[in-house]
Amino acid sequence: MRLPVPSAVLSAALLLTAAAAPSFSPALAADLSTPAAAVTVPPPMVDAAKYQLTLYGWATALNGHTGVRGWPAANVDISAIDALSNLDGAVMGSFMVKKSDFTFLMDVVYANLSAGSTAGRDGASYASLGVKQAIVSGLLGYRLPVGLPQNVDLSATVGFRYQHLSGDFQLQTPFFGLPLSTSGNQDWVDPTIGLMLNYAITDKWFLNVIGDVGGFGLGSKITAQGFASLGYMWTPNLSTAVGYRAIYTDYVNDGFVYDMTQHGVFLSAAYHF
Repeated sequence: MRLPVPSAVLSAALLLTAAAAPSFSPALAADLSTPAAAVTVPPPMVDAAKYQLTLYGWATALNGHTGVRGWPAANVDISAIDALSNLDGAVMGSFMVKKSDFTFLMDVVYANLSAGSTAGRDGASYASLGVKQAIVSGLLGYRLPVGLPQNVDLSATVGFRYQHLSGDFQLQTPFFGLPLSTSGNQDWVDPTIGLMLNYAITDKWFLNVIGDVGGFGLGSKITAQGFASLGYMWTPNLSTAVGYRAIYTDYVNDGFVYDMTQHGVFLSAAYHF
């Protein structure tokens, strides 16, 4: 038997429910799942490429022997001072890009030399020699994972070395009605392999070393290069360096012989960006 609920009791119950609803709502909301607050993830570090443009001077001595077809090979022993005194013009520079573990380097050397001499009291005998030389080198290096400190980069390199030589020789004597002359041009490209070391001694001082060997009969019989320099960072964008560089080449082609070592002091100024 259902007992009637007095209207007064129902009214009181409704009032209690309405009064309690606000206090229950936060607890209920706390039990409900809510979207997590968005977490800001910093963008990954970008290993930006670093660029270096270098202008330099290389005071080269030459030691070896060279000759052209029809002329005997001659010994060459020219000091750096003699070469500079006969230098008509030169352009030398390099461009380097470093990104992550990779390094790309392009290097250009161009020199124009000439020399002349007279003999005899009347100056009737005259000899002149002009030589133009270009060396273009390129390499791609990859940093070796050999556990060296962070301030030391040791990279294996592969690349090429292109060399161009052109020369003119003229001899005028009173015994010949016309001058005797000869000229020639030679171009060749050598593949190279080697190592490159960059050592940041401090935040200002640094050491660079490059060594390679190439040719292997594909261009020259053999060619090799050694280079070392000590540099200083004056600002984050400007550095200078002093060092020593040597290039050896043994090349023979169709009577042309070039067995020569070029070596000398190296001075440079570089812009980093």
